[in-house]
Amino acid sequence: MATPKDLPRDIGGFIRDLRRNAKISLRQLADQAGVSNPYLSQVERGLRKPSAEVLQQLASALRVSTPVMYLRAGLLDALDAKEGQGVLAAIAADPDLTVSQKQSLSQIYETFRRENARIAAEAPATDADSVDPDEADSQTTTPQPAKKTVKKAVKKTVAPAAEEENQ
Repeated sequence: MATPKDLPRDIGGFIRDLRRNAKISLRQLADQAGVSNPYLSQVERGLRKPSAEVLQQLASALRVSTPVMYLRAGLLDALDAKEGQGVLAAIAADPDLTVSQKQSLSQIYETFRRENARIAAEAPATDADSVDPDEADSQTTTPQPAKKTVKKAVKKTVAPAAEEENQ
């Protein structure tokens, strides 16, 4: 059971678990992340501590959130984290979730945040006093495009994780 204090020492194992769950070889991950194969091997075995830039490249190659990778490496303190990072930190630190479940939850959360930011940027500013009470309920529901985006994200992340758990 990993506690937040144990997370920085576990970055190599975390990367190895993510790579194995993605079913890619060490060499393939090294190529995708733009690092050398021996260096990545040393990182996975805990002999090297990767820089923030390398962690970002690995996160991108493994399709996980960069803040989750930073948290696991000890570069991001859950208490000092910026908006939204507390959720990612909680997901990463939860001992009851598998690595693939953590990955799925993080990706879904990031999808929600991006979609909400996109909708907020597209929505015209409204005055709270001018809102019709009958329309207030419709404004609090998720717009149809957001629902489609979320459904796609869930299918892409949860279905493979569920298949993996069943094997």
